[in-house]
Amino acid sequence: MKHGKKYAEAAKLVDRAKLYEAEEAVALVKKTSTGKFDETVELHIRTSCDSRHADQQIRGAVVLPAGTGKKVRVLVFAKGAKLDEAEAAGADYVGGEELIPRIQKEGWLDFDVVVATPDMMGVVGRLGKILGPKGLMPNPKSGTVTMDVTKAIADIKAGKVEYRLDKANIIHCTIGKVSFTDEQLIENFNALMGAVSKARPAAVKGQFLKSISMATTMGPGVKLVCNKY
Repeated sequence: MKHGKKYAEAAKLVDRAKLYEAEEAVALVKKTSTGKFDETVELHIRTSCDSRHADQQIRGAVVLPAGTGKKVRVLVFAKGAKLDEAEAAGADYVGGEELIPRIQKEGWLDFDVVVATPDMMGVVGRLGKILGPKGLMPNPKSGTVTMDVTKAIADIKAGKVEYRLDKANIIHCTIGKVSFTDEQLIENFNALMGAVSKARPAAVKGQFLKSISMATTMGPGVKLVCNKY
């Protein structure tokens, strides 16, 4: 992948051989941000898990104390009183079976998170091939399959992010925006790392985390010390 002049100049500020402490890394990724917009700050955590084994899977969610800096659109699948509850809690879209053709046939995907009550999962399951690959399928482990839709919506709007292993056994997750203060990004970083460390599968022996890299949407990656997590 070919990078432009701005990226090349920013990359010179990063010592590729060094493992940075979190505070240094946050300051550096903000300094090396090259975009003309408020870039997202991302964390990429390489683990020693083998996601092919069920007992080495990692999937969960954590509410970032300082939020994500992004307006999140929530779709709730529910019925009866839970529809009214979801609307009152601030869901952007609520509905049931009538939404299925809209998503299947019209390609409607103007939402960022899908929440469903357990009694609606039979209906939502029909959207598995569409929502699954986009990471939008509701899941009990991430708190998006629940009868407590009020809490689910409040957590999501407050800055709840989901983390999970990809096929390369890496967790990719946002921890905020470049416009955040260093303290806010550190707070979010610590919250995410604490959650990931707790989610370590018992089946994983030896060193759990192989590497941690922090980067902005357009900027170079900064490697962090990872033996303390």
